[in-house]
Amino acid sequence: MATKEKLNCLARIRVLSGDQIALGPGKVALLEEIDRAGSISKAARKLGLSYRRAWTLVDTMNKSFESCLVTGSAGGKKGGGAYLTPLGSKMAKTYRTMEAKAEKAIEGNWKTIKRSLKQPY
Repeated sequence: MATKEKLNCLARIRVLSGDQIALGPGKVALLEEIDRAGSISKAARKLGLSYRRAWTLVDTMNKSFESCLVTGSAGGKKGGGAYLTPLGSKMAKTYRTMEAKAEKAIEGNWKTIKRSLKQPY
């Protein structure tokens, strides 16, 4: 059975627009889940967020970029839906690429720090 790594280092990138976080790990996870679920409410449930919180995050992202990252239709008899715009898909993928590059860039420094840390209990 594989044991979970007790010591870890994560690159946490935040893209700021003024005093707002336009894009960060939580917002990108929400974008990815909206893309899978086709719905803000389903994505929110999957991520353990309230619908209002998820909607607020989407609204912040949409207002931070030149065009919307998420768009959709209101509910009704057939229910509503949400999907990523081409810009939304591009921003989620680009963010994940930045994250991977950042983690690769800090790998050597992390190994140096890790060797000096005590193992947690």
